[in-house]
Amino acid sequence: MYWIAIIALLPPIVAGVVAARRGVLRTRPLAIQFLSTLVAIVFVLMSLAMQQPSYIDLALTLTLLGLPGMLVYAFYLERWL
Repeated sequence: MYWIAIIALLPPIVAGVVAARRGVLRTRPLAIQFLSTLVAIVFVLMSLAMQQPSYIDLALTLTLLGLPGMLVYAFYLERWL
């Protein structure tokens, strides 16, 4: 059951990767945050599917470091423009 949800999340992940690679410069950080959220959800679903609680730690770490990382990226992106 969890594997079906993981497979159902693959098209939005592909759309996010396309938006992050080919999108307008202003929308790329938004696409990266979207991908970060989706990947964290996939990690939680994988943790439930494989009964491996360590993947939840990975999802939590990704979520906690996603916003500060994006703020640093935006700071340097603004600096170089």
